[in-house]
Amino acid sequence: MKALWYDKQGAARDVLELGEMPTPEAGTGEVRVEVRASGINPSDVGLRRGRPGRPMQFPRVIPHSDGAGVVDQVGPDADPAWLGKRVWIYNGARAGRCFGNAADYICLSQDLVYELPARTSFAEGATLGIPAMTAHCCLFSRGPIEGKTVLVTGGAGAVGHYALQLARRGGAAHTIATVSSAKKADIAASGGADHTLNYREEDVAGRLRELTDGRGVDHIVDVDFGGNFDAGIRALALNGSWAAYASSGNRSPTVSIGALMAKNVNLQFLVLNSLPHEVRRAAQREVTALAESDAAIHNIAGRFTLEQSVAAHELVESGEKLGTVVVEHGGSQA
Repeated sequence: MKALWYDKQGAARDVLELGEMPTPEAGTGEVRVEVRASGINPSDVGLRRGRPGRPMQFPRVIPHSDGAGVVDQVGPDADPAWLGKRVWIYNGARAGRCFGNAADYICLSQDLVYELPARTSFAEGATLGIPAMTAHCCLFSRGPIEGKTVLVTGGAGAVGHYALQLARRGGAAHTIATVSSAKKADIAASGGADHTLNYREEDVAGRLRELTDGRGVDHIVDVDFGGNFDAGIRALALNGSWAAYASSGNRSPTVSIGALMAKNVNLQFLVLNSLPHEVRRAAQREVTALAESDAAIHNIAGRFTLEQSVAAHELVESGEKLGTVVVEHGGSQA
């Protein structure tokens, strides 16, 4: 089969190789998926690029944790009903797995696939894994959000945009998103933001207090905990909750424990691939329900072929993408 891989960490154009590898066979409890599209997440390029103290876990890695395709083989003890189904995939190259979705075929546990709605294309399905599931897990980390005011930082991003859609679906009374441009404000509004705040031009905490009549927001879904802490703690309501899935602006922030305690903040940091099984299953189910609905918007930041994977990785690293970068594989793209 055709596959993309790297045997060492480094820049995309220096380490990514495209060639032939043996086609895998589904093992016990596994299904084999003919991959039609794969999604590239920041974590995929981060693992490929590497950083001090985090060497490669495997001698060879096929990247791309997310994907979509058609099940063409079912292994022993796997449900035969999967055969022929269109599916979407997550954790293809995470949580102890080294061979992800940047290949013609992938074999993985049937637990990591979920049926793809007929209305959802393979390219759209490749955006569901890490972005939409992370959004769901952050949004509902402390239970239902019905009737609550929810702040989503980075509302035009891959995770943030799905968080806004899921918040609307979950019955949030009021959704607010932070953005950095007018274009991103439009994207966040399309996802369901009732208000957008440009964090480069506005006093975010002050405006959030105004928009909530001084009460503050009930729950925060946060893309940059360290960078947003000062504004977030001022804007969060008493007994509010805060779920952070990244902190790229400041990975070692100084925070006020006293301020967190004074508001009884329920704070959670999370990484999707190691969350409890039942939490991830609920996310698969609800993300699929969103994809089945008329309201679903799948922001695809760019479409590339497997042969163009270097350019696809470089777009993710550029910081200029709005949504998920997708690599489309051979065969029908329906």
